[in-house]
Amino acid sequence: MNTQIRRLFIVVLMMFAALGLIVTNNQVIQAPSLNADGRNQRTILHAAEVDRGPIIVAGEAVASSKKIEDSSRYQRSYSQGPLYAQTTGYFSAAFSQSTGMEAAAEDILDGQSQVLLAQRFRNLFTGQNRQGGGVVLTLNPNMQKIAAEKLGNRKGAVVALDANTGAVLAMYSSPSYDPNSLAVFDSQEANTAYTNLINDPSKPLYNRAIAGDLYAPGSTFKILTTIALLEKGVVTPETEMDSPVSTTLPGTATSVSNIESTECGNGHPTLSEAFARSCNTTFVLASEKLTHTDLADVTNRFEFGTSQKIPLSVTPSQFPDSTDSAQLAMSAIGQYSVKVTPMEMAMIAQTIANKGTMMRPYLISQIVDSDLQVQSQTSPIRVGQKITPEISSQLTQMMTGVVSQPYGTGTSMAIPGVSVAAKTGTAELGDGSGRANAWAVGFAPADNPQIAFAVLVEGDESHPVPHGGTDAGPIARALLQEGLK
Repeated sequence: MNTQIRRLFIVVLMMFAALGLIVTNNQVIQAPSLNADGRNQRTILHAAEVDRGPIIVAGEAVASSKKIEDSSRYQRSYSQGPLYAQTTGYFSAAFSQSTGMEAAAEDILDGQSQVLLAQRFRNLFTGQNRQGGGVVLTLNPNMQKIAAEKLGNRKGAVVALDANTGAVLAMYSSPSYDPNSLAVFDSQEANTAYTNLINDPSKPLYNRAIAGDLYAPGSTFKILTTIALLEKGVVTPETEMDSPVSTTLPGTATSVSNIESTECGNGHPTLSEAFARSCNTTFVLASEKLTHTDLADVTNRFEFGTSQKIPLSVTPSQFPDSTDSAQLAMSAIGQYSVKVTPMEMAMIAQTIANKGTMMRPYLISQIVDSDLQVQSQTSPIRVGQKITPEISSQLTQMMTGVVSQPYGTGTSMAIPGVSVAAKTGTAELGDGSGRANAWAVGFAPADNPQIAFAVLVEGDESHPVPHGGTDAGPIARALLQEGLK
């Protein structure tokens, strides 16, 4: 063999080796990730030919599949449409996309999960086509309906958690949308619906409860500021606090006042009374007893900056990396650059309700096979002890005063025969619009917690400055009344 032929042979051999490596990489090593890639249209189109499993709430399939006549494809439908849209998401073969639980539980719904291995073996021996498994959600349908009904046309979100386990009992974001409009096989129709939703300024595709815009927590953040003060030992609930009508931020000429420039009791209320009245000046001045590290440590323990999956992705809440004294003072009342999700605030309430132990929120209670036989049961996960039982008890008493005391900002949440622990908030947007968002956060019954909640109501053109007590509080009250039946 002469030199030129030998060189050509080596080049061809290397090309075949490279081709073999590429094929092996694509077909074996990269196959799982390529199949899971949302841009892989063949995967989605093939999935449309699978009898996809149901998404179930309280025994009812809120998402299910039906075979199209004279076709190998299955049509996905959502029986409750907008009520569960932010949780179920949608499965669309028309433009090769799935979201929400349809995406998060993809391997279960299309039957490929290892949990469904026995079902796959049965199908193999019987020659039956692959069938999807189902996911049973933790949601309480009556609480979900109350959340939707009470929010109505207003933008906002409601989250309710089982105070002992972390199971998500309600999760609603307003405005919502109808996922059926995106599940059709007509690509033009589906794309038109999608374009309309994307261009809608009210952002109906945003899940405001966990993954939409983050929100300033306003006075509900005073829960965490109070924890920092109590842990440092510089105050007790009975310590008298300087609480003028207004005060100047440290090192600035900027004045901060109480809501609507109201007086805070006699100007020297106890910490418990100032907490119930939600006096801004109390906490601005008290922040001088804290360092940035003191407050950052508390927020870090409560999972700020931590990504979560429930299994839907939850946007991490934010606390600034550093602050000067004025910025720390504003952070102490839930402003400056502090940003949270309603889920984060519900988790804070759940932790206090559970004697300082945070539980991981979860949406799937069971995985079932195509015959609806339970294959897997979710066990609650303990995240950790975030505060001591003693401080939890002190916070509970202070939050109870927000609702029970005549001067409390949360009296709208009072329920006869039930002790409710809560904190309200009105958070300014700070974008020059003059708008604010209203919050109500808490749990009930205070002496035997079952439900922890967070309610957010956004300010809009007709009602630019809603208040926690008058706008978010009544929604929380109705939610608790339904959930505690």
